[in-house]
Amino acid sequence: MILVVGSTGLVGNEVCQRLMKRGERVRALVRETSSKEKVEALRSSGVELAVGDLKDPQSIAAACRGVDAVISTASSTLTRQAGDSIQSVDAAGQLNLVSAAKDANVERFLFVSFRRTPGISSPLGDAKARVEEAVASLNFTVIQASWFMEVWLSPALGFDDGNAAARIYGPGTSPISWVSFRDVAEFCAIALRHPAASRKTIEFGGPEALSPLEVVACFERIGGRQFRLEHVSDGALRSQLEEATDPLQKSFAALMLGYLHGDAVNMTSAIDAFGLNLTSVADYARSVMGKAAQA
Repeated sequence: MILVVGSTGLVGNEVCQRLMKRGERVRALVRETSSKEKVEALRSSGVELAVGDLKDPQSIAAACRGVDAVISTASSTLTRQAGDSIQSVDAAGQLNLVSAAKDANVERFLFVSFRRTPGISSPLGDAKARVEEAVASLNFTVIQASWFMEVWLSPALGFDDGNAAARIYGPGTSPISWVSFRDVAEFCAIALRHPAASRKTIEFGGPEALSPLEVVACFERIGGRQFRLEHVSDGALRSQLEEATDPLQKSFAALMLGYLHGDAVNMTSAIDAFGLNLTSVADYARSVMGKAAQA
């Protein structure tokens, strides 16, 4: 039995589906306040449900009973609910989960984290680092994912292909290994049982590193329209980081600065070792533009 924590989130829901397709028995941690549609979708696909919350150690202990592996993708950043914060969920909550897994003698722990830029600290980055240290005493795999293309190359963060406009953080010349959340979910399913992933921290990106300007050029080539660009300066981002008082705002400012500095990950060895077939930026561009055309 595999416990998936973060099961109604972007990555976690996809992890559940991919594990089920592989014939795994899956238990999903859901909250009383979770989306009823998402919970019902999990139930109808054959996933066992455990009601609990990372902020409630007793419910986490109960969810860990009888499982041989835990996959945690949970974070407070995208689906924040009442009482959620980086401290309560990404730090203390995840540490509650690690402690419960140890007490339940869980054999395997897979933690989805993210790539951090040297010299740029943030509350979210610090929380992830603490959890990475905590899982080191288990048979762990830490997946440090690069920037999700579905998030950073979307209208929510100023990349609006529908209106041929893009917000670029900094000059836009530093390569980033944009990765699909679906590929991260697939890798979770693979890495869980793969000996090459045991007791490893694995940097995980897409098949190629492209600068934001190269990404725009890719969308322009596929969509046949020139984009309008809005650049946010290094100074503006640093001011935002220094002046932010909310931990979430400070963390997003740090992520934007990380984007500015770039994040190129060489995926050659991982592709060979795990037989990965990764989504390219061009694949993603064709997908979102195709959906827009159908709409």
